[in-house]
Amino acid sequence: MEYRVLGNTGIKVSRMCFGGLTVGPLQANLPIEVGAEVIAEAFNRGVNFIDTAQLYKTYPYIKRALEICEKKDIVIASKSYAYDEETAKKSLDEALTELNRDTIDIFLLHEQESEHTLRGHYEALKYYLKMKEMGIIRAVGISTHTIRAVEAAAKMEEIDVIHPIINIKGIGIQDGSRDEMLKAIKEAYKNGKGIYGMKPIGGGNLIHSVDESLDYAININELHSIAVGMQTKEEVVANVLKFSGEQVPDEVLNKISKKPRRLHIDDWCEKCGSCVKHCKHHALNIVNERVVVDTDKCVLCGYCSSYCPQFCIKIV
Repeated sequence: MEYRVLGNTGIKVSRMCFGGLTVGPLQANLPIEVGAEVIAEAFNRGVNFIDTAQLYKTYPYIKRALEICEKKDIVIASKSYAYDEETAKKSLDEALTELNRDTIDIFLLHEQESEHTLRGHYEALKYYLKMKEMGIIRAVGISTHTIRAVEAAAKMEEIDVIHPIINIKGIGIQDGSRDEMLKAIKEAYKNGKGIYGMKPIGGGNLIHSVDESLDYAININELHSIAVGMQTKEEVVANVLKFSGEQVPDEVLNKISKKPRRLHIDDWCEKCGSCVKHCKHHALNIVNERVVVDTDKCVLCGYCSSYCPQFCIKIV
């Protein structure tokens, strides 16, 4: 496993980061012990970096994984939607308590959209910066699905780390193209920001072209690390080998290919109907103000995700 220093933070992270969303209640909803064993498998194979968030409810999984593998050098990044000192303190205290830690490596403002949302959440950022001065947080930053937020954060001295969405098809980028996002990432990199990408497989929507998608992300030199969501030990083994430039055994690939998958619609779906309109298989409908999936018709092509303005559609 390759390791890189995350920008100017001094924090050394594995090139592959474990994306903590997928094991938890918002997606696979694995039992804590099962999910923790998947995370621990990654830790034991050289992954020393995991990304989570207050929203994900995966702190118990990470805490248990740390107990299982007994690793001491795991870098944890979390995120919150905090907008003032009170909500920022609450989110940080929750993370420290549930992870059973006195400090946390990275804390981010979750899903920032532009310079305007950064301004609106500045009181929370100030609190995290104060905690950084006290040694409780090592680095602060933002996560985002927008080019504008990357551009804004790249210019802010207060921001150490940026966690942007980037993948070969540009799925989930809300305000422009893949190449425009890449240009913003490169500028932030020049400014010394630590950058770790998210959604290299497009939230599972690029599952039919995993090799090509991961190759694209791995070959972006400006990404110090890349967060990949995983739900099984076989996926961990395959991805660790991929990031290490090694051949993935056929038996591992066969097990992964047989894993049952489904189309998942996030709770924040606005029921705009765009996905329904563009599904050529007529597998999506709005019923009782919810988008529902007809599993008999859905072929898990992932095309519908390209038309979702809020990136609510995943394959899990």
